[in-house]
Amino acid sequence: MCPLVLRGFIRYARVMSTRAGFVALIGEPNAGKSTLLNRMVGAKVSIVTHKVQTTRARIRGVAMAGEAQIVFVDTPGLFKPRRRLDRAMVAAAWGGAADADVIVLLIEAHRGITEGVERILEGLPEVSRGRKVALAINKIDRTEAPKLLKLTQDINERFSFAKTFMISAERGHGVEDLKNWLANELPESPWLYPEDQLADLPLRMIAAEMTREKLTLRLHQELPYQLTVETEAWTEKPDGSARIDQVIYVSRPGHKGIILGNKGETIKAIGQSARAELEEFMGRKVHLFLQVKVRENWLDEAERYSEMGLDFKDGNA
Repeated sequence: MCPLVLRGFIRYARVMSTRAGFVALIGEPNAGKSTLLNRMVGAKVSIVTHKVQTTRARIRGVAMAGEAQIVFVDTPGLFKPRRRLDRAMVAAAWGGAADADVIVLLIEAHRGITEGVERILEGLPEVSRGRKVALAINKIDRTEAPKLLKLTQDINERFSFAKTFMISAERGHGVEDLKNWLANELPESPWLYPEDQLADLPLRMIAAEMTREKLTLRLHQELPYQLTVETEAWTEKPDGSARIDQVIYVSRPGHKGIILGNKGETIKAIGQSARAELEEFMGRKVHLFLQVKVRENWLDEAERYSEMGLDFKDGNA
């Protein structure tokens, strides 16, 4: 066989031996989906806070496991929606599950089968439609072994999970086993993204999400859910640095003052924290400029939903 033909054969064989596909992470708000995604990918691509409902869009992180490429979809938490934004987020979560090759349901070990988990279990048969669904019981360090075993038995009686994993997404326990199992369950396929790509979100959206995370961590009560962040401009500088201009939209004039803080101290601290994380993520200097604007009806504007990666129509009652 001539060298040219041989090289082509080897390249073809490599393509056919690879696997790739989408894995949807679903669960209640704050179940640990974003933490698990970041752990699997090996980098922070989804924001993590102690507050619920921080993930809004379907965020895709790309992880490699041997010859398999796993595209994780971190979906918004599934909860009982009250507002247009809530409904759009829940629709995005179920849509992410319906589009995936494999689904992973995350539940918190210490909370067990809550009302929210019950609702998810009711919706799983329709959305899975023959797809394999794995159960990942997260935060196992918070529960004793007998309770874990009882929870595993009870929930597997309610749905036929392909596999059950005991994990701690924060500490990494059991995560590698889950990752390897998922890799073997994906269809044979060429890789969908370059090997070194960590996420399929535009940098503009990743930057906005990082700033929103800092706002969520700094602010309290309902305010984080009444704001959104958009990257308005991105300018590459001759020295290799980047200037990023972002707008924080709030729904009430009083919220603007809270974000600015006394003599601008709050927004300054938020900007410094977001800039530091952006520089670490991008590996270069960043000049971050933040503005706060009041848009009383931003929760009902299609353009804002598009920026968040949500479908405005899904917010209809």
